[in-house]
Amino acid sequence: MSHNRSQQHAHEHYHGPAGAYNRIFALGIGLNLIYVLVEAAFGFSINSLALIADAGHNLSDVLGLVLAWGASLLVQRPPTEYRTYGFRKTSIFAALLNAVILLITVGMISFEAIQRLRMPEGTQGGIMIIVAFIGVLVNTATAILFLKERKTDLNIKGAFMHMAADAAVSLGVVASGIIILYTGWERLDPILSLVISLVIVLGTWGLLRESFDLAMDAVPAHIPVQEVIKYLQKLPGVKEVHDLHIWPLSTTETALTVHIVKPDAEVNDELTSRICRELHDKFGIDHPTIQIEKASTSKTCRTSNV
Repeated sequence: MSHNRSQQHAHEHYHGPAGAYNRIFALGIGLNLIYVLVEAAFGFSINSLALIADAGHNLSDVLGLVLAWGASLLVQRPPTEYRTYGFRKTSIFAALLNAVILLITVGMISFEAIQRLRMPEGTQGGIMIIVAFIGVLVNTATAILFLKERKTDLNIKGAFMHMAADAAVSLGVVASGIIILYTGWERLDPILSLVISLVIVLGTWGLLRESFDLAMDAVPAHIPVQEVIKYLQKLPGVKEVHDLHIWPLSTTETALTVHIVKPDAEVNDELTSRICRELHDKFGIDHPTIQIEKASTSKTCRTSNV
């Protein structure tokens, strides 16, 4: 029986980018916090629910960025005797909490918008246009900060999605301000708030589902399970593959354990090292643990996935 755990890639995502991530998060949080304060102040002063709603949404984004930043710092802490995986999973919990906060914000915005539809109140379209256009610039600039890493980290993906959606929403507020300025149609403000709510829900649902799945140790979406099974079954001399488990360690790292039945099995570090390397290169699995057996033990195992 042979055990092997691939370690050469264990910290691939935490060295190097950490300092850059700190600067990106700090800049993004600073820009958005300043904008939230400005937008909320103008929203209350001109009685614009669209601006107030967007400020509330942006405030939740600031909180989301703080959570994501905190998680990115925690995952860099080394494992301990008690926490053998360290704090890697905090990045998943941060993404999940971020999605929940956004949905709560949606509920608050929608409730207030419905009240305003019944009793519309006056707004100043000119100020709405100016403030919202500043939001377009701030949110677009922040989204660009997270553009590069959004495909490899759910934490970063969440930050990017929110900032990109906010830029689009701010464009909508600009359009609303122009229309109110020239038509005086005040009900457009709460209507736009409901549209903003719908945009947030659509943008958040995928993040909520994916982060919940990862929190429940589901197989990450980018891992093709059947392809992994086929790869293992086609290894020379392999008779059976069983007890395959694949789960996320964090938003960027994936672990795997598997039993491989190989009747001519011998302790062979070269073979297990090759399998670990190919699992990483082909499927992005960072932490495989492989048990090679001469005879199947699947009947004695408590669970079997294959």
